[in-house]
Amino acid sequence: MAVSRNFAREIPAGASVDRWSAPDGWLLRRFHWPAEGAPRGSILFQTGRGDVFEKYLESFAHWHAAGWTITAFDWRGQGGSGRLTPKADCGHIDDFATYIDELRAFAAQWQAETPGPHVVMGHSMGGHLVLRGLAEGAIAPDAAVLVAPMLGVRSALGRLAPPLARVLARLGDPRRPAWKGNEKPYATETRANLLTHDPARYADELWWQAKDRTLLTGPPSWQWLVAAFRSMAALEAARLESVRTPLLFVIAEADGLVDARAALRIAPRLPEAALLRFGPESAHEILREADPVRDRALATIDGFLDTRAPRA
Repeated sequence: MAVSRNFAREIPAGASVDRWSAPDGWLLRRFHWPAEGAPRGSILFQTGRGDVFEKYLESFAHWHAAGWTITAFDWRGQGGSGRLTPKADCGHIDDFATYIDELRAFAAQWQAETPGPHVVMGHSMGGHLVLRGLAEGAIAPDAAVLVAPMLGVRSALGRLAPPLARVLARLGDPRRPAWKGNEKPYATETRANLLTHDPARYADELWWQAKDRTLLTGPPSWQWLVAAFRSMAALEAARLESVRTPLLFVIAEADGLVDARAALRIAPRLPEAALLRFGPESAHEILREADPVRDRALATIDGFLDTRAPRA
């Protein structure tokens, strides 16, 4: 079902934006949009590094129109969930285990308070954390969708990137930005081209940032990089074969940010995983791509949920 592009730049009627307190008292900015009428189920959507949930309102409207309750939150240290470093536009985390702790607590409450079936979706870093949450037993949804999951990153340094990040983190304040400007250092592509081929959808993000400058999160800290490399290595080494949750991987093979080869290497290890692959027609933000890509992704996700997370 097509939905109006107007949803991309407004919090929909019936939805709420508030604060949720993590177990340690940190306040996360939360979005919640209850289903109208007989509920189809509930989706918890986890955004990527530096993201805010507003970027996915158009997709939320698509699923809400199908009867889903939609919930999301900004990760600690980015978007509207505060900062962990003195530099306001730097995304920082001490350890990805901190993210998993808050995901565990949030998902437990969400699952207790919303109608099933329960589906957890994650884009990029959010996809990484959803898969890690499944592997560690931190979350137990009925199904999960990983969109361009950050299971590896594209870096000109290759295998030198993790040890170099550790060295540079120790040479100064590990909370300092790892680089300036673009989504990744030394990129020849513009940020827009790294993310999507759809200029209007890219502009939606800029519109929200102009409306509220506190939502802007720039480059990661050196410690974020150290934590990310450590978490990606640990996840690939985990016993993923034991994860029995039905999973759909949605992959952009030409992704300039995350390494799609890592997802293609990991997906076959998961016994209940399905895979949707895009070629050069899709950049990193598949759900914010041009309509031919986005529509195919949404249709595949909907079909997957119809079979693997049927109406209760």
